[in-house]
Amino acid sequence: MRNIPTDLLRSFVSAIDTGSFTRAAGAVGRTQSAVSLQIRRLEQMLGARLFLRDAHRLTLTAEGATVAQYARRMLALNDEVLALLHSPGLSGRVRLGVPYEYAAALLPVVLGRFAQSHPNVTLEVTSDLTRNLLRRYREGAFDLVLALHDPDSPGGRVIVTEPLLWFAGADHDRWQQRPLPLVLAPPPCVYRGRILAALTAQGVPLRVAYLSSSHEAVLAAVRAGLGISAMAQSTIPADARLLPPGAGLPPLGRLDLRLHGATGRAPQEAVSHLADYIAQSFLAPPNRAS
Repeated sequence: MRNIPTDLLRSFVSAIDTGSFTRAAGAVGRTQSAVSLQIRRLEQMLGARLFLRDAHRLTLTAEGATVAQYARRMLALNDEVLALLHSPGLSGRVRLGVPYEYAAALLPVVLGRFAQSHPNVTLEVTSDLTRNLLRRYREGAFDLVLALHDPDSPGGRVIVTEPLLWFAGADHDRWQQRPLPLVLAPPPCVYRGRILAALTAQGVPLRVAYLSSSHEAVLAAVRAGLGISAMAQSTIPADARLLPPGAGLPPLGRLDLRLHGATGRAPQEAVSHLADYIAQSFLAPPNRAS
């Protein structure tokens, strides 16, 4: 029987989540050439090509997408066993702030596995807009906060970097209308600022067709065809239509998801363990074609 080393899988998943071998190298603490060799070794072991490589991005092959699903499950189990055995008696309370879209789309998986490993830790999770979360974190309301950042902004520990993508309802073509109907959250939403700035710079006439601070309400409005919106790639629901570059909309760049806390505040053990668990086990879905 052959075994797949978890370090190869971790570099593979990091390359998917960061979009490049160079950024993956920083995430796993290796050089870019070492990560490239790890991916090549994994491909040789599996007898399949995992990435289509070009000068601008990494795209998963069909085999790569399949392997990615299993790799994430294998790594999550690996990390869960280590967390359980290294701190079987862990207890305490952790106050965690999370942006709406990540709380809905991704964090239940991560936090659910953490809770299984550490049943005596109480998790108090609050969802809000990023800037509201950071303000309340500075006021002492949270032990940990996940927050969206522009890549060149300071602060926090980078968990994943991903593109901000346009999307529409599966059965609607509202992106072809002018003024362009938008579904947005109110200020100080990070997405809102990026969307309005990009459209204004390109001279695209627009109107806000629907405004809500509720993540679920924004998704429902897009599904119903009230307008289009944009979010971080991994938080866009599977039933949405990703709009291609040919749709005539400006590119929106990339955003970092960063973790604030567990450094400089002498955190309790439960806070420190959850911070490490999120950093190591954060599950983003496999890349979707853009």
